[in-house]
Amino acid sequence: MDADDRVAELRRIARERFGWNELSREQTEAMEALLEGRDVLVVMPTGSGKSAIYQVPTVMLGGPAVVVSPLIALQRDQVAGLRESAAPDAAAVNSAQPASASDRAWRAVREGDAEYLFLSPEQLAKDSVLRRLRALRPSLFVVDEAHCVSAWGHDFRPDYANLGEAAERLGRPPVLALTATAAAPVRTDIVEHLRMRDAHVVAAGNDRPNIHLAVSTFTDDADKRAAVSHWTAAARAPGILYTATRKDAERYATLLRQDGVDAEAYHAGIRAADRRRIQDGFMAGAPSVVVATSAFGMGIDKPDVRFVAHASVPESLDSYYQEVGRAGRDGEPARAVLFYRPEDLGLQKFLTSRALDTDGLRRIMTTLHGQDGPRSRSRTAELCGMSRQKATDLMNLLEEAGAVTVEGGRRAVRAVPGRTADEAAEAATEVFERRRRMDRSRIEMMRGYAETQSCRRQYLLGYFGEQVDQPCGRCDICDREDDRGSGPGHRRAAASPGRRAPYQPNDRVRHAEWGDGTVMRTEEDRMVVLFEQVGYKTLSLAALREHDLLSGA
Repeated sequence: MDADDRVAELRRIARERFGWNELSREQTEAMEALLEGRDVLVVMPTGSGKSAIYQVPTVMLGGPAVVVSPLIALQRDQVAGLRESAAPDAAAVNSAQPASASDRAWRAVREGDAEYLFLSPEQLAKDSVLRRLRALRPSLFVVDEAHCVSAWGHDFRPDYANLGEAAERLGRPPVLALTATAAAPVRTDIVEHLRMRDAHVVAAGNDRPNIHLAVSTFTDDADKRAAVSHWTAAARAPGILYTATRKDAERYATLLRQDGVDAEAYHAGIRAADRRRIQDGFMAGAPSVVVATSAFGMGIDKPDVRFVAHASVPESLDSYYQEVGRAGRDGEPARAVLFYRPEDLGLQKFLTSRALDTDGLRRIMTTLHGQDGPRSRSRTAELCGMSRQKATDLMNLLEEAGAVTVEGGRRAVRAVPGRTADEAAEAATEVFERRRRMDRSRIEMMRGYAETQSCRRQYLLGYFGEQVDQPCGRCDICDREDDRGSGPGHRRAAASPGRRAPYQPNDRVRHAEWGDGTVMRTEEDRMVVLFEQVGYKTLSLAALREHDLLSGA
């Protein structure tokens, strides 16, 4: 089958089996690469149809496709969505369902009744699961929310670190990595950690032009809270209001109900059954507004969300854009409003300033040094007198510092010879401090977005390494310029062709003090660089030229 015939067949399957009359250029490009047996990394905006990229080719490849999905609720929605179409059936294996349900799922895939098998990354850490999967001879290995594999990413999850090895143990089917947001350093990490071979990268850009961006700034907390309630009550529903704390979620939901809005609070502190009821109800139309912490996240695929508002500043632009991307998936106009008080950034700094238990690091290393072979994580935690979660966090730091290795599907750890407990703790502390610097630099970039006097969309997309040369005309800054009659020429834009910055987005550079980094965005007088050791920095081009601080890496 030649290329034209493959594309025609892909489109026929998309139309007849899934009900999609059109495939985008990016979707088709990625699907073709998979059919050729290539590894593929796809970076496409939320709601742009990333799931179709594995769903359609699976029909032609004969399946099954193994899909790694981080949340059980997300798996459930994906399975339900496939069952509503004429597509092949899907099944899931996870810890939230009884063993009998998992047995039925395995049987359905084994007997060819289901072609998509959804699992959490934790499931793929089990040797028994990998053996069963290998026997199924999967045609694709799909990693959803692939940015979770990267320590550069805002949502790094250690369980994702094992997925590259898992793909090898399954017989190395083509690997498809999917994410909505991944700047150049994160893309590099994804390819490396998933052990992708000559990966074909498809990037559609991050822009969602139908979402109007705005920031309302306050100095008084009471004024801000009143404005949040008033704006949300008057906004066109359905919508999502994000809050920083569970208490605020409950408080705003109560205020909105008093104003006649069908609103419910959603956070990790309510029962799982209530969370499911609220999410399912929101998808069906009631409640019309969900007031939520970030726990209301991946898997919210409701096309007609008309607004996403934030009652407080999030911890990063990564999180902000992920959450904003839940608005306007139907392509119709939607609004994203951030209610900003500079003092709120102090809360985020507090949340990223937890202390490191260096004594705990030394205890773990001392315990492991006294063991000839690998020791289970749970036993190590028990011997060190720690909770399993705390011990796991510390062991992950030690692993990234090269002081321990993980074995047995990440269930066991072994000390690397040649380092004392003090040396290992010092190396892990350096990793911890680097992460903390990164987190705090993200907070400062969030401040920059909230306080910028130039086009917000240019700033936001520039954070992800996407240069936009003209102001967007769809944010509050552009609106104000238009109201004053200034026009686009008076807004701060990217560096003009006549006065180009010395480096361009995604160029690798080296700073005399901060080391290696990647250029993310340039303007006429400044440049944003993501440095590996210190995070995001906004640099004056005049100072760079005067002191010769940067060189090509």
